[in-house]
Amino acid sequence: MAREYAFAFLDCEFGGLDPELHDITEVGVIVTDDRLVELGESQWRVAARPERITESSAKMFGYDPELWAVAPGIRKVLTEVAEMLPKDRIVVPAGQNVRMDVLFLERAYKRCEIDYPFDYHVLDLATLYQAWTLVAGEKLGGLSLRQAATTAGLLKEGGVAHRALEDARLTLECYRHYIGRLAPVEPQTLAMPDPEDGSGAAEPA
Repeated sequence: MAREYAFAFLDCEFGGLDPELHDITEVGVIVTDDRLVELGESQWRVAARPERITESSAKMFGYDPELWAVAPGIRKVLTEVAEMLPKDRIVVPAGQNVRMDVLFLERAYKRCEIDYPFDYHVLDLATLYQAWTLVAGEKLGGLSLRQAATTAGLLKEGGVAHRALEDARLTLECYRHYIGRLAPVEPQTLAMPDPEDGSGAAEPA
C-alpha cells in the first residue's frame, strides 16, 4: 500500500549564504497534505552567533541582538520541527529556492546528530512558476519569490517580508495560485462543434 505524502512549505533565514560559515537564524514551516490542505504551522527564531551573521543579512531579516539572545538553540528548533511533521506520511520540503533551505537544514541536522525528517525529493515554486510562463506564453522575468508573487498579484505593500513564516505563507499562496492556473479547463468552457453547419466550432452559450 502506497504511503501518503505531506508537504512542508518552509522558509529559513540565514546569517549569510554559506552553510559552512553562517547560521540559520529563523525557521517557518506550514505543513499541508498532498492537496494543499493545511495541517499546521509554526515559526522559530534561532539563537545564532553574531560573528556568523553578515551585515547585509542582518539588515534583510531584521536582526535584533536582544530578541535573538533569548531565542532557542538550533538543536531545540530542529527537534520541534521534526515533532510537528506527520509521522504517517512522507514529508517533502517545499518552498522558493528550497535547495538553499535544504542545504542548511541537512547540515544542521547532521551536526546535531538528529535524523533528517524530510524526504529527498523537493517541490520548488520557481519550477512551477517557470512551467506556468511556458503554458501561458508569458516572458520569464525572473525566478524569485518577488517575481512570482508580483505576477500573481499577491505581493502586498512592502514586498517580500524576509521573515520565515511570512515568506513560507506567500510561497504557499503563490503555489496555490499557479496550480489553479494550470488546472484542467472545465469541459463547459471549451468550444463545441456547431450543429448548424457540422464543420466549425461554436463558443459556449
